[in-house]
Amino acid sequence: MDDASLAAHLAETAGRILRDVRASGIFTSATLGVAGDQTANAFLVHALRAARPEDGLLSEEMKCDGTRLGKSRVWIIDPVDGTREYGEARSDWAVHVGLAIDGEPVVGAVALPDAGIVLRSDRPGDRPPPATPLRMVVSRSRPAPEAVAVARILNADLVPMGSAGAKAMAVVRGEVDIYLHSGGQYEWDSMAPVAVAIAHGLHCSRLDGSPLRYNRADLYLPDLLICPKALAGRVIEALGAQHSAGSGAG
Repeated sequence: MDDASLAAHLAETAGRILRDVRASGIFTSATLGVAGDQTANAFLVHALRAARPEDGLLSEEMKCDGTRLGKSRVWIIDPVDGTREYGEARSDWAVHVGLAIDGEPVVGAVALPDAGIVLRSDRPGDRPPPATPLRMVVSRSRPAPEAVAVARILNADLVPMGSAGAKAMAVVRGEVDIYLHSGGQYEWDSMAPVAVAIAHGLHCSRLDGSPLRYNRADLYLPDLLICPKALAGRVIEALGAQHSAGSGAG
């Protein structure tokens, strides 16, 4: 099985396992997230170590021993992206399985289990053109101030949503046009979604336009922009205008 097919198979299977855990009725909403995270992580870690024993591995739910830093090929996974949404039985959560090669997000699969969908880097599809007005997806609980300010400049509508993977795939699927995040993330939050988005022809970068790099010693990635390439310049320009206005206000 090639890398892309493996990623998609594992993401889909983990999603099915997570739905079964939730449907078991054993866990309360307070304990379901932890149970799902641990169960899906155990499956994904064992499966990847069996299928790709020579590759590095980084998971949100597994302590990193540093050996991945010496590897060219590193799988980066988030067993449940949007643990709160999963625990609340919402649909805007995801499973991320991605492969970085020499720091580049090359292979990715993002499962949206409650939608029965797996988006893959090896199967790009057509995306409808941006809407009028533009739609910007933001956190449903704490929209980033930068996103709110840029949406105001671009006259974009804000669309609240849960997990990072669900937000990124909403851009890929053409449900929204811009995902601008500045509240801080880690590599597992964006690696697989970015690989999928790049394969679908979207712009993916830091907010200053610099490339996203993975398998670093410091796992923190503070910001992210995913949007159609035709919009990237406008968004980055609006970010600059917002920053200048904020600096001038002081």
